[in-house]
Amino acid sequence: MTGLQLIAAGHTPALRRAVFGGDPHLDEGGRQAALALHRTVRGPCVVAPTNAARQTAAALTTTGTVTEEPALTDPDYGTWTGHTLDEIDPADLHTWLTDPTAAPHDGESLTAVTARTATWLHQQTGRSLTAIAHPLIVRALLAAALDLPAGHLRRLDVAPLATVRLTHHGHWHLHLPTP
Repeated sequence: MTGLQLIAAGHTPALRRAVFGGDPHLDEGGRQAALALHRTVRGPCVVAPTNAARQTAAALTTTGTVTEEPALTDPDYGTWTGHTLDEIDPADLHTWLTDPTAAPHDGESLTAVTARTATWLHQQTGRSLTAIAHPLIVRALLAAALDLPAGHLRRLDVAPLATVRLTHHGHWHLHLPTP
């Protein structure tokens, strides 16, 4: 049986302001919240190659190795990188929100993000590890595990520092931890 613990990276100033992309550091609230979890990650841990994921791992990891995993990289928002929702053309934003294959920002579509993360996820059978990434990447991993179409990604809400567990025996199962 495989066990994957998925942890969404903590809050950043960009996440709080709904800024697309970039590579922000955790803000003080995100750092303090991660430290306050009193959860420890033992054993292998893979993180998105981002400041927020690395800093979340540093706050939670006490033993084991931490390795960066390119497949867990935040989405490429192309021309939208660094912009807030209110700075995006409403028609382009509507297209992006309603068509998972669309990339009006000339970056990565949600279908591409889901395919990228699904490929990584399905290579993890037989392993036990923790993965820390942007909340959208955790959503994409969950969608892949549950065989949801990319268009359903928006039906999943993953808050910063949310933790879920997936196990694999024949197919992926979602386990919600007891608080």
